[in-house]
Amino acid sequence: MLASRSFPPGAGAGDLAGWVAGAGRIEAVGHRIVHGGSEFTGPVLVSAGVRARIEALGDLAPLHQSRALAALDALADASAGVPVVACFDTAFHAHMPEAAARYAIPAEWRRRWGIRRFGFHGLSHAYAARRTAELMNRPVSELRIVTCHLGAGASLAAVQGGRSVDTTMGFTPLEGLVMATRSGSVDPGLVLWLIRDAGLDPSEVAAGLEEGAGLAGLAGTPDMRAVLERSLSGDAEARLALDVYLHRLRAGIAAMAASMGGVDAVTFTGGVGENAEEVRRRAAGGLGFLGVAIDEERNARQEGDRAIGDDTGSVQAFVLRAREDLQIAHEVRTLLG
Repeated sequence: MLASRSFPPGAGAGDLAGWVAGAGRIEAVGHRIVHGGSEFTGPVLVSAGVRARIEALGDLAPLHQSRALAALDALADASAGVPVVACFDTAFHAHMPEAAARYAIPAEWRRRWGIRRFGFHGLSHAYAARRTAELMNRPVSELRIVTCHLGAGASLAAVQGGRSVDTTMGFTPLEGLVMATRSGSVDPGLVLWLIRDAGLDPSEVAAGLEEGAGLAGLAGTPDMRAVLERSLSGDAEARLALDVYLHRLRAGIAAMAASMGGVDAVTFTGGVGENAEEVRRRAAGGLGFLGVAIDEERNARQEGDRAIGDDTGSVQAFVLRAREDLQIAHEVRTLLG
């Protein structure tokens, strides 16, 4: 099944067609779509109508949605005659409790524009929760897991009984944690002040918060590896950037645990989550009150999916490779039976 294999990073339309030509027999094709809005709450078979509705959601995730549509179009001929399934990053969070999904904004805004907290990275969070349960040898339905997708984009999810009940990203992927170039949560009043009083154009504010903020705004680089190296060498700017990043991360993990009334496991995934042992160590170091404890030796190993928790901790901890492709394959198989 094509959905169980992922394309090379940065592949263009021509590359995709060529890759498919050498992929062998294709039973089904699964596509990752970042934004499903309020309409797409699970995987769906792609049709002309579905494609049009996905395109209509483009203003909610302009960079991601256009690329996903380009991939759909590039594979249209190669996937003719087989099921094509769209899998949405927002879908995993679509059934969050209303208390977690609602913003306290005027009711007319919600009615008119359907504004809510959508959440993102759902494919990664769903896979991480399932894989964590496998490693714990327990049904996911029994567990409360905080999944930490830490990459260039970063978000947390509270997964209780296999369902997302809270997450840190909201209406857009800007909300929540400090990221590589995204600010994470800021005071809405700041945005208003920048436009009304500082005289910035809304597009300037958007570009700043999305492309020039986060680690890039704090340390001058979006690369966590560089931030860690500079921090260890005594660079004050990098140290502060790391402190801000970890402050938000620890607070977010605690908030996710609170939304479930406790936590059984904390799982790290994504490029930073998988590879930055210092980030995992320091994040866990501030969560001892929750029962989280990291074993230094296990944390330092590079052995793929593994437990890294200290045996004295009441909450288990794990590191997993991010595998959205396997989650897509799982959803395609589930939809098609």
